[in-house]
Amino acid sequence: MGMAQRRGSSDDPRKLRDLLSRTCLLAAEQSVRSVVVGLAAGEGDLLFPELVDFVESALRVEDSIFRMTRERAVLFLADVDRGQADHVVERLLMGFRERFPSAAPPEVTLGFLEISPQDGNLTLKDVLPAVFGGEARTTH
Repeated sequence: MGMAQRRGSSDDPRKLRDLLSRTCLLAAEQSVRSVVVGLAAGEGDLLFPELVDFVESALRVEDSIFRMTRERAVLFLADVDRGQADHVVERLLMGFRERFPSAAPPEVTLGFLEISPQDGNLTLKDVLPAVFGGEARTTH
């Protein structure tokens, strides 16, 4: 039984607010950029929970991931800009594909939002539409 099945398919919603607050605070206090990444898979995708487990295990201490649903997660990457975040996510996805080859790798839609020190206190109403809509791109 995988970790996602033991823990449930989503995290406590209060954790998402805390992660966003921490990301905004870090940006403001340390004058660093951070990036929030929305990861979404098709309904019923069987590999996506395993992908989220893999990403979680590969993150740096200052980074974190939040499981919204079985097919959606939000990744918080500290002290990176949008370009660096893109490279980090691509490296994580390639690592997953190499370690867990399958006939059809998970199709993941990605959305990025860079948080700068000037962004102040963003709310989930600001962040979630930005990372799960708009300029999202799909990767295989």
